[in-house]
Amino acid sequence: MTPSDSPLKRHHIAGVIFLLIILALELGLFIHRETQTWDEGCHIFAGYSYWSRGDFGMNPEHPPLVKLLTTLPLLSMPLDAPPHDKVFNKEQDFTISARFVFDNNAEEILRRTRMVAALITLLTAILLFLAAREMFGVTAAFVALALFVFEPNMLAHGAVITTDMAMSCFLLATVYAFYRYAKKPTAVRLVLAGLAAGLAMATKHSSILLPPMLILLAAGELIRRSSVESSVPHETRRRQAVRLAVALIAIGAIAGMVLWSTYGFHLQPRPGVDATQRIMDSAARLKHPFQAKMIVTFARWHLLPQSYLYGLTDVGFTAEFSHSYLLGTIHPHGVWYYFPVAFAIKTTLGLMILLALVPVAVLWSRVRRGRELMFVLIPAGIYLAVAMLSLMNIGIRHLLPVYPFLMLLAGWAAATLIEHRRAWVYVVALLLAWNAVSSLRAAPVYISYSNELWGGPPQTYRYLSDSNADWGQQLHSVRQYLDARGVKNCWFAYFADVVVEPSYYGVPCKPLTTIASVWLRPEREVPAAIDGPVLISTGVLSGYEFGPGELNPYEQFRHIHPTAVIENAVFVFDGHFEIPLAAARNHVTRSQLATEAGRLDEAQQEAETAVQLAPRSVEAQANLGFLLMRMNRLEEGRAALEKALASAETVQPEFQAGWAKGLRGALQH
Repeated sequence: MTPSDSPLKRHHIAGVIFLLIILALELGLFIHRETQTWDEGCHIFAGYSYWSRGDFGMNPEHPPLVKLLTTLPLLSMPLDAPPHDKVFNKEQDFTISARFVFDNNAEEILRRTRMVAALITLLTAILLFLAAREMFGVTAAFVALALFVFEPNMLAHGAVITTDMAMSCFLLATVYAFYRYAKKPTAVRLVLAGLAAGLAMATKHSSILLPPMLILLAAGELIRRSSVESSVPHETRRRQAVRLAVALIAIGAIAGMVLWSTYGFHLQPRPGVDATQRIMDSAARLKHPFQAKMIVTFARWHLLPQSYLYGLTDVGFTAEFSHSYLLGTIHPHGVWYYFPVAFAIKTTLGLMILLALVPVAVLWSRVRRGRELMFVLIPAGIYLAVAMLSLMNIGIRHLLPVYPFLMLLAGWAAATLIEHRRAWVYVVALLLAWNAVSSLRAAPVYISYSNELWGGPPQTYRYLSDSNADWGQQLHSVRQYLDARGVKNCWFAYFADVVVEPSYYGVPCKPLTTIASVWLRPEREVPAAIDGPVLISTGVLSGYEFGPGELNPYEQFRHIHPTAVIENAVFVFDGHFEIPLAAARNHVTRSQLATEAGRLDEAQQEAETAVQLAPRSVEAQANLGFLLMRMNRLEEGRAALEKALASAETVQPEFQAGWAKGLRGALQH
């Protein structure tokens, strides 16, 4: 009798419901406590635009499924949607999304959309239990479910409007459905596998890993035939190979139809807008020839929606220029060991200890569950390997789809150990209790979680940044802190600057320069000297986006003991502070805006002020140089560009290589 053959008893059902209720409460508390994170507003407005306008020219970097699902509850709300005239324009996507969310009822919008995201997480938990029970039995299923319910990384992203948890759900669903088909091939199980794969494809571009996963699993089924019989009685090996090949083709066809359906079967991102040439031109600039050729071929033959293909190119470009922050060090690119180290920091110790016991379980079990372990290890291994080779190192959330498979593996190990020696039940129970306590101590501030070996959540900022520690989610707590101190005047360098409005949540601080303000260029005043309280969220303070040392406008604050730390991620400093580089970067922005408006004299004044404040700033010198060139003051412009190049080659040159290359080209021509 296989584990799934035994009926699920009443007390088992009660146990599952109990754990799911705990999960729902944890997610609900997160929804109530944490404010909008960096990406959520853009996803929300994109989804609403898909429903209301059929406009897929917005936010193409992710397929539309999650955005469509989470914004469905918004269709009954009377919302004022601002116009969005540009296609494939990330800057406009983010700035207009902020207007949409905060000009309407932001709290209600976030509550409704996050509730749908939480339902996807609950579905993932149910699928995990069912898969573990069918593969490894009830004991393994309960261990896996308990690990999931108290895993802070799942809770941190389980109610957030992003694609990571949904990808975890639908990747698990696809592999589980294909496992059931491999065990007992039927048309219904084949269709379910295709539908699950389609939902994964419509969720995140990393679903392009599904074909190699399924092909390897099918190959594993053929290899297993040498020691076990086929799932179909009297089926020859050749017939099994043909059947599996046809099954993979059918799954691909069904998945493709599901993907097309989420785009409303529209090839173009917007009626009358053919983006074929734009996609081909963008793909041609990618560094990986195979990726570029694949995208160009699919675009030329109209095999996939244009928004989907453009999103693939966007993911490639974003990965190429992203910095990494790991163990307190900023890297100008991704590092292969980022995800293993981040996993060791961010994952609960109970889960890691159970995973460390897998070799013992293998020894004692003599691999009686070879097929099941294959279906766990191959998808997890492929996803982890590709993540490690990726240059996109901005958060453990990108590894989230691996976690359910690791929990399956940990559940199997625990059940095997208990079966071998009953005393192991106490060890497993202790590890699960430890997990629960560690998780509940962090609740509901799960985003900044790290385990006890690294000092817990208050120390996470020392090792990791971005969505590992600070994703701009702390504004309720910031307001409460400022209200308790009676603060009415303050400054705030906020990680989710521009895309989220602190004033909406009652935060009275004036904004400082951030990477977001440099990129999205809002109009603002940033003086060269300020008086506290000064609030700096750790995503800004780490400097991982600006760069280390002299490149970071807030480097001095890294060496000052803060007055307070809010939600492990927003640092408060009191006193008088000189911030010339932050002011200079803002004057560069003001100069650029004046230049675009044709006010060249004003632009020159702003550019010269920036250079006076930060003469070693590449951005300030380059902006002045190009502006003077435009004003036909060629010698002065060339002198400014030469100063910019000299800084790019001497001030943290590995972080300014792109500037140096561009400036050399400009000076040559």
